[in-house]
Amino acid sequence: MYLSIKEIKKSFPLKDNERLEVLDHINLEVEKGSFVSIVGPSGCGKSTLLYLIAGLEKVDEGLITVAGKEVRKPGPDRVVVFQEDGLFPWLTVLDNVTYGLKIKGQSKDEMEKKAKDILQMVHLSNYADSYPHQLSGGMKQRVSIARALVMEPDILLMDEPFSALDEQTRMVLHRELLEIWRKTNVTIFFVTHNIREAVQLSEKVVVLATRPGKIKEIIPVPTTKDGVMPDSVTLHTEQRILSLLEGEIEKVLKEEMGDDYSFKANPVHRSDSGDMGSNI
Repeated sequence: MYLSIKEIKKSFPLKDNERLEVLDHINLEVEKGSFVSIVGPSGCGKSTLLYLIAGLEKVDEGLITVAGKEVRKPGPDRVVVFQEDGLFPWLTVLDNVTYGLKIKGQSKDEMEKKAKDILQMVHLSNYADSYPHQLSGGMKQRVSIARALVMEPDILLMDEPFSALDEQTRMVLHRELLEIWRKTNVTIFFVTHNIREAVQLSEKVVVLATRPGKIKEIIPVPTTKDGVMPDSVTLHTEQRILSLLEGEIEKVLKEEMGDDYSFKANPVHRSDSGDMGSNI
């Protein structure tokens, strides 16, 4: 298996030598070129798992390997797209995209050719000389994706990249991301708190339980050959995931509001997004 996660445990220090357990015995296998999303209640360790794969955090126990090699630190084979675009405001779009290539020492001509090809892929060719402040939120995030893709990573790690965007912009970027995925065959590991987003984008949705996060279930997402799923199937898959999460969400809310709190989920088809909690 291309990305292998075995018996991963992760905790963070608290006061008085205590530790907060975030992930507990996570086991996951991801095939090369697949699109996998992670959903779960607030605090379940979604983003922490992504950072462990990226090498930005170290595991307490267990093993993460990519193509058979243990992940010990960040590497060019794994690139992260964060929720915030993180662009350098003093650089043009083209210079932002080529920044990582400069660090690798590539020639100017080679860098510009790669960057322009990627900018064409994300439909930003006409904005190569623009600065971030001249772009919309969705355009900035496309630059972030282009900056990641130009490094030719094997795995694209995306941490709630569209959560700050309006629904129309998000829909456009969903289509563009799927088009990029099909063209490049990059492996995508996508963290989201939006159930509908996970279902519409992924081949597989991993549902995490409440902290310390454990895999509650892995849901395969059925699609047709053209990648379009009937609305009835989409709704059924969303409802299945929400039913798995209802009890987990209630646990989190009882911790915050007291044991008397009772969570009652609205039907998924009446929800605009299916957001479940973010930034954890």
